[in-house]
Amino acid sequence: MWCLELLLPLLLIINDASCQWNVWVPRDISAMTNSCVVIPCTFMYPSGIRPYRGTHGIWYFGQPYPQLFPPVVFKSRTDVVHESYKGRTKLLGDLHQRNCTLLINNIGTEHSGRYYFRADLGGANMYTYPDFSELKVLDQPNIDVPEEIVSDESLELTCYAPDNCPDMTPEIQWMYTDYLPDPEFSADYLEESNTAVLSSTLTFTPRPMHNGQLLGCRVYYPNTTLVYERLISLDVKYAPRSVWVNVSSEVMEGSSVMLHCEVDSNPPPRISWMFGDQELLWDTASNVSLSLDDVTPAQEGIYTCVGDNGYGTMNTSLYLAVKSPRAARPNPHLAEGRELVGTITADELSVLEIVEITPQGDGQYRCLAENEHGRASSSFNITVEYAPVLLDESKCTVVREGVQCVCIATGNPEPTIEFYLPDLNITINETDGRYNFYTHTDGHTSTGMIKLREKGERVDNGGPAVNVHCSFYNMYGRESIHLELQQEKKYMMAVIVGTIGGVAVIAFIIAAVRYVGHNNKKENGNPRQDVVLENPALYYSAVKKDKQNLRKKVLKTELLGSKFNSILEETTGEDGDYQPVGSMAGLERKELNYAALEFIGARSREGASGRGDDGSNYTEIKAK
Repeated sequence: MWCLELLLPLLLIINDASCQWNVWVPRDISAMTNSCVVIPCTFMYPSGIRPYRGTHGIWYFGQPYPQLFPPVVFKSRTDVVHESYKGRTKLLGDLHQRNCTLLINNIGTEHSGRYYFRADLGGANMYTYPDFSELKVLDQPNIDVPEEIVSDESLELTCYAPDNCPDMTPEIQWMYTDYLPDPEFSADYLEESNTAVLSSTLTFTPRPMHNGQLLGCRVYYPNTTLVYERLISLDVKYAPRSVWVNVSSEVMEGSSVMLHCEVDSNPPPRISWMFGDQELLWDTASNVSLSLDDVTPAQEGIYTCVGDNGYGTMNTSLYLAVKSPRAARPNPHLAEGRELVGTITADELSVLEIVEITPQGDGQYRCLAENEHGRASSSFNITVEYAPVLLDESKCTVVREGVQCVCIATGNPEPTIEFYLPDLNITINETDGRYNFYTHTDGHTSTGMIKLREKGERVDNGGPAVNVHCSFYNMYGRESIHLELQQEKKYMMAVIVGTIGGVAVIAFIIAAVRYVGHNNKKENGNPRQDVVLENPALYYSAVKKDKQNLRKKVLKTELLGSKFNSILEETTGEDGDYQPVGSMAGLERKELNYAALEFIGARSREGASGRGDDGSNYTEIKAK
């Protein structure tokens, strides 16, 4: 600290007889509350004046004019002082040596203000000097903070503590510096105008993350309880470091969509929403939302959010796709949900490699980058193209109209389907309309179908012989396969029922003929051979589905049956209802659609043959 003895040489040089009233005091001086302060003071008066009864002095607070009754801080003639200074003040200088230095102990903030000195040399030689010393009593240390703190630029913060109390020396500490990058500390001691200030300087390079962080300076006096602290919040200016927007999305035509943009910067940026070169919206804020109503296909494209705060510029874009209600629906694989392919930590570049990709890998992929400051994303589509594959539903089936063959294959691009009949050396495709060719494509799946009106020739197992090949192909491959034949259940039942019915009809007719012949021989002995049968051929009907033919056959059966019953009555004397005999006796009677009995090549005597009323031929059998 300064030394009072340094003031004495100043007095020695003031020996000019023409010297006037003058005083020297520090214009500004400071001290911490509850500590002390020494105000250095040196005064002068005209050399022609001789002090009367010694040299005295008075310190006033606030005002230099006694008539205004300012508070008396110190008075050398008496101990009468203002109550706020009782027991606190002491004159350290020797007034006879023109030294008026004042000590004030245990000061408080109420003692801050201007201090004036008045010289009393006796009689009328009294003078109050207009110069003053202004005291600032601090309850916390001062921190010198630059007007602007910019990210990535070196910053110096200085904390000051006054050292104007001879009995105590302060020390300075910085607080909350653990999170700072490579902080440096330096101390300094400044003496000016016989006042002293201790300082400590903190140097570091701030980052955007330090914006809003607290720093503190602590001043304390060793071996005392006096501690003073001050905290500051760093206002770090930095350019936009992240611009967050919606991920690229799809909206339906005519709907509404909200595009959000949030920019991290200090000060808040001017945010602009751009569509191409057109500025749609701007505002000075940390986030801005762009609302698009009744979206049209013309609004599809890239939207860019730009943030600019004077310290830098940054932008991020998104793609808005406008889908028409008539557009195809998205890939079903995507509609089911999204699947996380993988997560990695990378510096700048991330590569996704898909080994042996399958058709199931077709769809939309999204890359999402995220850290503690924000996130950004971008999407893209992968289309997997592959050779066609035949589905299990492909087959040939026997139906009522003939044979129907269906061929179903999937591939990308969608496969083309053709049918080939090797027995006829015919290829059936879209250009051939002879076989009711039909084709349909749904996504990557193609379906082809033909109907063959002929069932084909019979093979050993009774089924139709069908030889149909399906050929399916796209740019990645071609394959041909023989379609297996599967019998339709209804058709098989009709064949079985028809076969059983036919066998029953044959058995019935044979039994009836034998029965009539046996009775004829038994009753007449050696009957007359009016009718000679030469290997008669027996015809029977099968089940027919043509209703018109069925009616004709039933009518013919009824006419022939009535004539046949009348012959039996004349021959046997019994009605026409036959009874099963022989091996047919144990069989139940079967209902038949119709049955016809015709004798081919029979020869009759005169009057033994003729034509019925309905035009049908018949032969009469008579017994004599």
